[in-house]
Amino acid sequence: MMYREYMMEKREIFIAYSIVIMVVFLISGPTYLIAAISGECVNCHTMHNSQNSSVMADYGASGKPWKGTGPYKALTRGDCLGCHGIGTSKIVTIGASQIPQVYHTAAGADLAGGNFAYILGTKGSGASDAKGHNVTDIGALEGTLTEPPGHHDPNDIGVDITCYGNFGCHGIRTLPVPAFKGIHHNNVDGKLDVADTPQNSYRFLMGVYGYENTAGTNKWQNFDSNEHNEYFGTTSPIDFGGGCSMASCHTSGGNGIQPTNHTMSMFCATCHQNIHILEAIGGDNSSPFTRHPTDVILPNTGEYANYNPTGSNQFSVEAPVARDTVPSSISAIVNPGTTGVNSAIVMCLSCHVAHASNYPDMLRWDYDTMVAGGGGSGGCFTCHTTKN
Repeated sequence: MMYREYMMEKREIFIAYSIVIMVVFLISGPTYLIAAISGECVNCHTMHNSQNSSVMADYGASGKPWKGTGPYKALTRGDCLGCHGIGTSKIVTIGASQIPQVYHTAAGADLAGGNFAYILGTKGSGASDAKGHNVTDIGALEGTLTEPPGHHDPNDIGVDITCYGNFGCHGIRTLPVPAFKGIHHNNVDGKLDVADTPQNSYRFLMGVYGYENTAGTNKWQNFDSNEHNEYFGTTSPIDFGGGCSMASCHTSGGNGIQPTNHTMSMFCATCHQNIHILEAIGGDNSSPFTRHPTDVILPNTGEYANYNPTGSNQFSVEAPVARDTVPSSISAIVNPGTTGVNSAIVMCLSCHVAHASNYPDMLRWDYDTMVAGGGGSGGCFTCHTTKN
């Protein structure tokens, strides 16, 4: 009897300690959320690509080159655009799985990254290479450029870019298909300030910090000042120093090319280097600049102090800013000239979208309508508030 009571007491102590450890972990653990893909396996995968004499790997928009018959690696039912370019709406639901769409023809707003349909002219004012990144998957190869604008010499990228891998943006950028294998199943949402794998990097962009808007009915969108992504920036762009090095883009450890300062703008600079680095904007982060700067703080003086005047200094989804601290939640507050979670950092995505828009140069607005002294609002005048 004594032995039994002793073992029961030990068991109770073990359970108590286990509870304490779990509580401590939940309180002090990381603020990011594990949000791996969920739903029935058949929503994304097919074992043999055959069912009732029909192929199963047939995802993609009807009539488009990315709607194939498979089979595809990792047993998926489509390639990148096969799953993310079904085309009927900006978010497609298959079973219980919601799939964000980077190509669709539905009326209304797009997801935060934009919409490849503008390049093809299946949405918007007409087809144009200038409206976005001509990834080879869409079947409309770049016909004007011979290299990424601002890329260093020698050009080892070309213009036949892909969604991921060696010549793409997502995943590990020095590998082919293994660059993306398993990432969806290990996805991390919310605050992303580690970024040592693609799955815990912002939008699978290796090395990039940020906060992903993945909750509610407006997930994956920059919807309004209260529902939007939070981007990461710094108060000074990288000083490239005239050569490729592990201090800027090229890293060791097999994780490929990535922004070592973890900002969205420096990620863009891994291809468009001579537009974004410190040397390219004039040698320092003080006006006047020789190119429009990124990774610089929006001042709290002059025209900039009144950022987004139509929104009373709230976050603008037409000209979003980055923060120099990754926030733990979405904030509508923008305080020019300050640092922290409500800071205002100019970035590439303040003016451009990532995939494609309805305007030339992937801009968020029609540059031809930005007329100094014309009384307009929005666009450039979101930051340059006195020049309208």
